[in-house]
Amino acid sequence: MLILTESLAEEYMKNNAGVSIYVEGGGTVTGIKALAGGEVDICTASRLLKPEEAKLLSDYYGTLGIYFLIAKDLLSIYLNPDNPVKNLSLEQLKGIYTGSIKNWKDVGGADQIILPIIRSPNSGTRLYFKEHVLADQEYCDWAVIKPTTEEIVEEVFRNENAIGYGGVGYGSRVYHASIEGIEPVEENARNDRYPLTRYLHFFTSKTPSGAVKKFIDWVLSPEGQKVVERCGYVSLWDVSH
Repeated sequence: MLILTESLAEEYMKNNAGVSIYVEGGGTVTGIKALAGGEVDICTASRLLKPEEAKLLSDYYGTLGIYFLIAKDLLSIYLNPDNPVKNLSLEQLKGIYTGSIKNWKDVGGADQIILPIIRSPNSGTRLYFKEHVLADQEYCDWAVIKPTTEEIVEEVFRNENAIGYGGVGYGSRVYHASIEGIEPVEENARNDRYPLTRYLHFFTSKTPSGAVKKFIDWVLSPEGQKVVERCGYVSLWDVSH
């Protein structure tokens, strides 16, 4: 989501002289802590707040905060282009990441050990995947942790036996697997057919005003939503016309 936020900020600043927007990554957990501590005006997140995070905001501001839907995303499963596997079921994904499936031959691939790649604990994507694919079971002990989606993509591109996950807007060099026979493409996000379709959010500590409100309003405008699409994400509505 960092690339999307940076692109939105850069485009907005081009047309709004005197406005500076500083963007920093680190995962949803880091962003929410920064928001609760009064360090940032907007926190980007790929999931909703957990109860303990809502409590942080409440303790600091006396409010549970405000959230805005800014885009749709297809959580894509990255495979090496040379991997013969092109489709996986949710149950197979769960088996791979919990450790009950360890060899590609068990899902129609070569007789090779699977190398699962995951995000760091601060990542909202990691938690989303754990909740929606693993049914809150734990990741296997041998999963390799990468702090950014870009590094997951790079590892999968280099290693034919690796598998990773992240936003569909990343990873032009890797193969984006179908899930349950459904491709991670825009149409399947709009009609919610793709099983791992999710919303991306902005959080603020209170009802935004001034420069913060103007930026969020622009992100939700047709102009801002076109930037969302250029970054490889799915706009909240069709802005092609």
